[in-house]
Amino acid sequence: MELRARVLLWKLLLLQSAAVLCSGPSGAAAAGSSVVSEAAVSGAAGARAVLRCQSPRMVWTQDRLHDRQRVVHWDLSGPAGPARRLVDMYSAGEQRVYEPRDRGRLLLSPSAFHDGNFSLLIRAVEETDEGLYTCSLHHHYCHLYENLAIRLEVTDNPRAAGAHWDGEKEVLVVARGAPALLTCVNRAHVWTDRHLEEAQQVAHWDLQLPGVPHDRADRLLDLYASGERRAYGPPVLRDRVSVEADAFARGDFSLRIDPLEPADEGTYSCHLHHHYCGLHERRIFHLTVTAPAAPPPPRGSPGNGSSHGSAPAPDPTLARDRSVINVIVPEGRAHFFQQLGYVLATLLLFLLLLITVVLATRQRRRGGYDYSDQKSAKSKGKDVNLAEFPVATGEQAFYRSEDIQLDYKNNILKERAALAHCPPPAKHIDLDKEFRKEYGK
Repeated sequence: MELRARVLLWKLLLLQSAAVLCSGPSGAAAAGSSVVSEAAVSGAAGARAVLRCQSPRMVWTQDRLHDRQRVVHWDLSGPAGPARRLVDMYSAGEQRVYEPRDRGRLLLSPSAFHDGNFSLLIRAVEETDEGLYTCSLHHHYCHLYENLAIRLEVTDNPRAAGAHWDGEKEVLVVARGAPALLTCVNRAHVWTDRHLEEAQQVAHWDLQLPGVPHDRADRLLDLYASGERRAYGPPVLRDRVSVEADAFARGDFSLRIDPLEPADEGTYSCHLHHHYCGLHERRIFHLTVTAPAAPPPPRGSPGNGSSHGSAPAPDPTLARDRSVINVIVPEGRAHFFQQLGYVLATLLLFLLLLITVVLATRQRRRGGYDYSDQKSAKSKGKDVNLAEFPVATGEQAFYRSEDIQLDYKNNILKERAALAHCPPPAKHIDLDKEFRKEYGK
């Protein structure tokens, strides 16, 4: 009785002691959201536009998935072999004991996921129970993994039973055959508050009109996993946008705009937030609205070839002048100065060209005069001195070929007149010989 009383007292002390929180991150959400995708969407006016925003990680309202996302495991790793699974339990309350001999001997509290007490109770400790016990809390959706390790030692001396800290982990010493309670307490809302998860899930759509900065975007819709919805914006747009009612059940938060109007152009963004899981995603869509397609003519209308007496259909190869819009922009003052600059530049270029031609012509004439002067000067030099040549055409008497009948007083005058009419033959002069004489001096 004394031993059992000590064990019960020790259990009360452990339960009333400070809760031992599992190590690991708490899953605090980041301040900003990450852009997952960015796409351009185009639709005709009057049609239906669908902006796809899907995320399987936001599927939470289905109970069969919700209750199996959180699970606790107890493992034992002894000195003889690898770790083995002892027991696990899901948030729905389902427990599973792996070894047949441990059924009814290893117990977990059915309300573990409500009060945050995941302690393992061993009714009767055996020598094979010695080893390192690990309490693992897994949140599959949030990707949270928290572990707590406790070493269990079995002794034959009841007075040596107790618990102490070896600097790294808790060591629990239990007498053989006595009950043992391996404490694992974690009261964080991630593990205990089932309905708080839905309250912290929200999806909203924003609209950023052309020319409006990102921080001034308008809110369109707010969606909560609990079922609450809030619509914003003008009634004209509020009545044409919608998101399916089971968005959180299917993870599909696509925005539908029906019918589409030209004023709906802009940048739409889908924000998905799961605050305590740290999920912050954003998807961006650039919506462009085009002109509606022309409806096809009815079957009985003229021009479609359905009736024999109708007018022939227009030739599709002909140019459609009515589809061309000429926009005349009035010329401003800057355009006038630009044209004036072109004219002045052209005149300046012409003047430069004219000056160049005049200067070149004057230079050429001056060069021609110098050349003629130099040539005349050379002709007066020693090299070619035509004055020294005895041949002088200026000294020869000019005569006329026609015979003049004159009467002479005597024969002497007649001979002189004959000589004047018929000069003697020209004297042959060797120019090469004269040059050699000149240069030989």
